[in-house]
Amino acid sequence: MANMTLTKTPMPEQDPQVRACNFKEVALGYTAEMAIEEANRCLGCKNPKCVEGCPVNVRIPEFIKKVQEGDFKAAYEIVTSTNALPALSGRVCPQESQCECKCVRGIKGEPVAIGRLERFVADWYRENVNAMPEKTPSNGKKVAVVGSGPAGMTAASDLAKKGYEVTMFEALHTAGGVLVYGIPEFRLPKAIVANEVKKLEAQGVEVMTNMVIGRVLTIDELFEMGYKAVFVGSGAGLPMFMNIPGESLVGVMSANEYLTRTNLMKAYDENYDTPIIKSKAVAVVGGGNVAMDAARCAMRLGAEHVYVVYRRGEAEMPARAEEKHHAKEEGIEFKTLCNPVEIVGDENGRVCGMKCIRMELGEPDASGRRRPIEVPDSEFMLDVDTVIMSLGTSPNPLIRSTTPGLETNRKGCLIVNESEMTTREGVFAGGDAVTGAATVILAMGAGKKGAAAIDAYLNQ
Repeated sequence: MANMTLTKTPMPEQDPQVRACNFKEVALGYTAEMAIEEANRCLGCKNPKCVEGCPVNVRIPEFIKKVQEGDFKAAYEIVTSTNALPALSGRVCPQESQCECKCVRGIKGEPVAIGRLERFVADWYRENVNAMPEKTPSNGKKVAVVGSGPAGMTAASDLAKKGYEVTMFEALHTAGGVLVYGIPEFRLPKAIVANEVKKLEAQGVEVMTNMVIGRVLTIDELFEMGYKAVFVGSGAGLPMFMNIPGESLVGVMSANEYLTRTNLMKAYDENYDTPIIKSKAVAVVGGGNVAMDAARCAMRLGAEHVYVVYRRGEAEMPARAEEKHHAKEEGIEFKTLCNPVEIVGDENGRVCGMKCIRMELGEPDASGRRRPIEVPDSEFMLDVDTVIMSLGTSPNPLIRSTTPGLETNRKGCLIVNESEMTTREGVFAGGDAVTGAATVILAMGAGKKGAAAIDAYLNQ
């Protein structure tokens, strides 16, 4: 029986006042009954536009039909036929601007909650079946994957399924890339990422951590070791700063550093000796999802006041609407149409305030957003002891600088052709290393494309 309700089935969540003090997952997920109720909102379109909006082409109406029937195992198998990481993408993928924005139910109401249903079937499978995949017999060819984030994990999985002997190299001590160091526990539990890494290992992928490619081994040395192709999915982890006075003060850091200490080094756990500033008042400069993550972590780490400082208006913020909503619920204050001009320090060289200036929006710039313009004589002081810069990231130049023939654009991103091959023969790349900082699902799509390109290259 079709469910013609105009709104999505609500997802249970922790109470904002409770969750602002813990790192447990905010959204609690659908029950089986909720999932079936929401699945029944799907009309099963003959020409499903939702699939066109998915970077990994999940067969959305087919898996939702199985949810309607209560066959969650079959639903999971349909999803994973094209998406290797549904528990991850179901949580952090911006479905509202991809598959869901194409849903016809969104014309006269809210679209079907595709992301919530994808998360449900992935969680159901992990909790009730969690069978490890079988290893495909080896075809005798070795491929190296640099980086264990969403692009690398997807490429490694797809290549392993085709029989390649895959080694995935991770620079840090835990596999998962940005999924473990950049996304907080309350949005993506680390145990879920670890389970996906176990699946890769069951497929035969060798996971090597503490391997900084370009330092421990070079790309050239990988080829000398017998690897026939290399996929670079090393992400974009080099943070940007504003170059304003005071950025060298104690108490100023990038969002990358703050989130890595909080997530991967477990600064939130008193049993771990992880140095991190215990702040009373925090300013997070930026308006993207990473800024929301940093601000919400700061609140959970005990800050009394947390401000998100953004030079445009809230409507121009690139963060997902859900993340902004959750941040506000948790007590984070938005200082929009404001921009820092100086970070002020005390006699000990520590942050004691941030001088800001008010902004107004002028004509649109090259990005299509209205350009922020300073309002004369509008400076004011924000009383903070920690400043977190969340202004975007670019790829680390280490691999480029140690690999002859590997070219990048002016932003430091690797240049690839239509087959994902770089300017160096046999070296392919995808994800943030090519596009700059983008979404998890786009990186996964690049990993799929890269794996297919490597397979074609090694079998030409």
